[in-house]
Amino acid sequence: MPIAPPSADRTVTEPTFEGLTKLFAEGQPSLGIFADEGGQFIGGHAMNSENRLKTLTALNDLWQGNPIRRTRAGDGAYTLFGRRLAVHLMIQPEVARGLLADGTATGTGFLPRFLITEPPSTIGTRLSSLTRRDDGALGRFSERLRTILETPMSMDPETRELQPRALCLSPDARALLVAFADTIEQEQRTGASLAHVTGFASKAAEQAVRIAAVLALWGDLMAPAITAQAMAWGIALAQFYLSEAVRLADTALVSAETAQAEGLRLWILDRWPEQAHRLDRDPATITPKDAMQYGPNALREAKTARKLMATLADSGWLAALPEGEIIGGVSRKVAYRIVRPRDVV
Repeated sequence: MPIAPPSADRTVTEPTFEGLTKLFAEGQPSLGIFADEGGQFIGGHAMNSENRLKTLTALNDLWQGNPIRRTRAGDGAYTLFGRRLAVHLMIQPEVARGLLADGTATGTGFLPRFLITEPPSTIGTRLSSLTRRDDGALGRFSERLRTILETPMSMDPETRELQPRALCLSPDARALLVAFADTIEQEQRTGASLAHVTGFASKAAEQAVRIAAVLALWGDLMAPAITAQAMAWGIALAQFYLSEAVRLADTALVSAETAQAEGLRLWILDRWPEQAHRLDRDPATITPKDAMQYGPNALREAKTARKLMATLADSGWLAALPEGEIIGGVSRKVAYRIVRPRDVV
């Protein structure tokens, strides 16, 4: 019986890692997860609570170029060498901010492996009368892209293992990269500008050289080395994406804290009166300890409870009581009077 030819598919949109592995085994050694509705992948089966950590770490391995090793009762054990994966996702800002605030996605190194940006909205300025199509530039881009895609990949014909050649750095390019890497490393010190985004910053030099390599090969697939010019371009782009990661990570953190504060506010208004009644307490007053003991699960740490209650006080939803106020028969260092919506002027 003749063997079926390898699958010609080169891109997928929302695969599980098992499905991706199967496609690597039966199809092309170079694949892409490309989606203009990236929320389908982020919210799909591969990224649910049961599979999330497994998917994140497995995709990290592919980014590193590590072999895929699988051992399953039905499929047996096998190892796939020389496979490469590209991922390009377009995600709505609200979904992206939730992902950026996900400690697992950042802590595993998954997000720092992406080049992330959020362009400013053009809504209100997308006028047809101002549209200028440059068919010459689009044509040259399409022609170059087709040439690259039609160039046979260097791989073992039997195992379909990619066997890419080494692309070296010219001496000048190496000097630029080392200087950039040292600068970024120094900015990751405690209190420095990148200390709160070390995951992204630690990948910046590698991202720069990856971008430089792509630009070098775009110009010449047979380029013998990465030039200083290509390296300078790679560094400039890596710096841009790092600045975007810093900005978006800060925004995501603020958004997450705001969401937590709003959740606490709603709990205080809706649930605290009933809890206070059971405790024989005045439902018009509350302490951080109350929020920590009886409030939402996210407030199980005293530091978080105090911080969010201070945020609500700054916003006028709580009013600080004098230190030493007796609440529930106990002198309290920190306590608040609850401001109901009807009390807000």
